[in-house]
Amino acid sequence: MTQTVTAWPERLLMVGCGNMAGQMLARWLACGLPPENVTVVRPSGRAVAPGVTVLADMPAALTHGATILLGMKPYQLGDVAPRLAPLCDADTRILSILAGTPLAALRAQFPQVDAVIEAMPNLPVGIGEGVVGLYTDGRTEATARAAAEALMAPLGLAEWIADESLFNALTALSGCGPAFLFRFIDTLARAGEALGLPVDQAARMAIATVRGAASMAARSGDSPARLADQVASPGGMTREGLNVMDADDRMARLMADTLRAARDRGDAMARGG
Repeated sequence: MTQTVTAWPERLLMVGCGNMAGQMLARWLACGLPPENVTVVRPSGRAVAPGVTVLADMPAALTHGATILLGMKPYQLGDVAPRLAPLCDADTRILSILAGTPLAALRAQFPQVDAVIEAMPNLPVGIGEGVVGLYTDGRTEATARAAAEALMAPLGLAEWIADESLFNALTALSGCGPAFLFRFIDTLARAGEALGLPVDQAARMAIATVRGAASMAARSGDSPARLADQVASPGGMTREGLNVMDADDRMARLMADTLRAARDRGDAMARGG
């Protein structure tokens, strides 16, 4: 399902177009972003999509009020910014998906730009089912915030956070979350295989079960915890399985430890570790 954006950026410069930025661009193009509005800077010069301009280095100039998406590797900021900053003006809008790069570091590199926004998408943005966390400060005006929200809307759920210190917690949950769920699906399928189900059948059933349960949770007015209890009849098979998962809070501890490890790594990256 596509979603129409009423006002696409007249000029979108994407610096880097790896896996995540590429997923974002593919979704935007599918939803109606005119490819002629987009310029991608990537050293290889390799094409990304029909109609999209690709440059091996920075353009000679930028149009007034252009939107820039920083999508290269975070460690490349120090090399990219000195070449990009002279092209920017106060009305340029910068969106950064550079993990572990705080707003202060971005503002130090682009001091003349008023609208600087951190964005943390996850991989399902490519199918319009992602989550994008957003953060900025008071220097970014409401119009720029609204434009960022509109640009992220076709990608899935966009959520602002009020405190930058929570950005790595958000990233641990939603940014890293798909990988954790992929691992869960794989483990669920392998458990079914261990009970005798054919490998391919167990995989199909695990994926369909997770997809269906997630859709039900999204549509229900009840919490996931309540839904689990509704499915589990006393003395039944589901209750017996839940008793194993809930024993000694093992599932809660596992997920808390998993997210904490991811968050702490993000904090270390922000410190240069």
